[in-house]
Amino acid sequence: MSSAYTNRQYIIRILFLLGAGILLAKTAQIQIFDNSYQDKAQTAAINKFVLYPSRGLVYDRNEVLMTFNQPIYELKATYNQIDPAMDTTAFCEILNISEEEFVERLDKKWGRRYSKSVPFTFMRRLSVVSYGVLQESLHEFPGFYVKKRNIRGYRDSIASHALGYISEVNASQIQKNRSIYSPGDYIGKDGLEAFYEEELRGKKGLKYQLKDNVGRIVGDYKDGSLNQNAVSGKDLKVSLDTKLQSYGEQLMANKLGSIIAIEPATGEILTMISAPSYDPDELSISRERGDQFKKLLDDPLNPFFNRAVSAKYPPGSLFKPIVGLIALQEKVWNFNRFVPCSGAYWNVDRFLGCHDHPSAYTMGKAIQYSCNSYFCETFKSIIDKEGYHNPNKGLDLFNSYLYEFGLGSVLGIDFQTENRGNIPTTKYYDKLYKGRTWRSSTIVSIGIGQGEIQLTTLQMANLAAIIANRGSYYTPHLVKEFKNDDTTIDAKYTTPQKVSIDSIHFEKVIEGMANVTVEGTANWSHINDITICGKTGTAQNPHGKDHSIFFAFAPRENPKIAIAVYVENAGDGGAFAAPIASLMIEKYLKNEIRTASRLNMENYILRSNLVPKSL
Repeated sequence: MSSAYTNRQYIIRILFLLGAGILLAKTAQIQIFDNSYQDKAQTAAINKFVLYPSRGLVYDRNEVLMTFNQPIYELKATYNQIDPAMDTTAFCEILNISEEEFVERLDKKWGRRYSKSVPFTFMRRLSVVSYGVLQESLHEFPGFYVKKRNIRGYRDSIASHALGYISEVNASQIQKNRSIYSPGDYIGKDGLEAFYEEELRGKKGLKYQLKDNVGRIVGDYKDGSLNQNAVSGKDLKVSLDTKLQSYGEQLMANKLGSIIAIEPATGEILTMISAPSYDPDELSISRERGDQFKKLLDDPLNPFFNRAVSAKYPPGSLFKPIVGLIALQEKVWNFNRFVPCSGAYWNVDRFLGCHDHPSAYTMGKAIQYSCNSYFCETFKSIIDKEGYHNPNKGLDLFNSYLYEFGLGSVLGIDFQTENRGNIPTTKYYDKLYKGRTWRSSTIVSIGIGQGEIQLTTLQMANLAAIIANRGSYYTPHLVKEFKNDDTTIDAKYTTPQKVSIDSIHFEKVIEGMANVTVEGTANWSHINDITICGKTGTAQNPHGKDHSIFFAFAPRENPKIAIAVYVENAGDGGAFAAPIASLMIEKYLKNEIRTASRLNMENYILRSNLVPKSL
């Protein structure tokens, strides 16, 4: 045998051995080292299901359930897995839809929001009958499966603005939180649902199930060792009083405005009312939800707008006690100072009319009468403290106190749409008058809560709480605690804040506020056995009837409730805002309206429609 033949045979053997080695190495890679091939094989026999947690429940301060979870069944579809030869007619008969609707539901904008390889919601809220029939024959329709979900239900049709609602996540939310949300998931929108989304949503679980050759589930993969249970969201106990909330919403029916009531000792919000409102069940996940949402959006009364925390209004005469407190603290005014009033405040070309009342011989009487002349002079004494020609320093000093009262910035409520209001500054007036001189007389309307100053109803209620506490307050908040959980609420809600005004000045101002409902501008709202300390306000409205305003606290000693009521287009403060506040106070402190005269007043308020006919 020649050496050339031997060498050739040797080379062939080496090539065979080398080829065998490569095949063995590749087999080892596929079966031992690389899991991707094993995973691809398993996907044909294993279904991975997401288990959705129950959303945390919401209770009021008295343990009354406000929201609950109700189970629904959604039909999911994965386009690439649907059999084109499936019996479409039978499928549509089970779901009670037409074949045209079947085609429409599968027609998605592929590549943008939807992917043909990713499940999407084919139908929401299957009927119980459809769900039962479909479960028996689902294996005949590959690419479809049923997912049990929980949606929000509401015990009563109240507190929609405070609670918020849930909605399907959008692409932006998914992109920001890919580890949390997937297409078709629900997320809190607005109110408590949004602010406490992280705590309420819970944590998803996973379940791996085996399928047979026709796609039927035959059991858990690896006996369920890879399954992960869903973790329910945390239950939230809030500060709202549902009875008081419901009563306030009844009083505000057919009106525009808002009510905020606060427990002074804690800063807990007892009611958050914005009128008009809407039934939260209208935004529950359903086939009709889109139509309901559009209807609410198109409503000219704007029921989605939360007037309690997002609208900013001129406070009117509510602001006068604050002006008085600052003047007393700065020693530019004496409580017993007399100011004559001829029925209006006159200043060059300015005319600010007063109520028909005697001249005030003390600040207490000026609060009782709501005298514009008195508080215009009081305000000017603060602005002119450093001299008539140096109003900048006076306004800066004045505003420094307002900031301590929580004005000009958000208070920090556990809510996402709180407005900061507006406190005009020296910089603002310098820009407004463009180098021209401005003085205390130029901005004197600020002293009676008009002009450029704007507050939210929440800020007004907090001012009432500060006066009730004689100079301190807790940041208003809606959360009380997380039930059966060691999660603590933010420390800022349990940390007291103090304004730089001596308590003795508060007592003097409160003396005047206590007389407002006795023989002052809100005497119609007097309650014999409850001392209400309050102040009316009337805000000028260039587009129609003036706005009615009132803030108060009660009782005078050891106060239990502080409240602000703002009713648009309702006239002076004593006409509607003060009666509504007094009814709310009596209902909260005594549980009922107890006399015939006050029941008549209640009936009058309930029957009144103050919505402008032009809206």
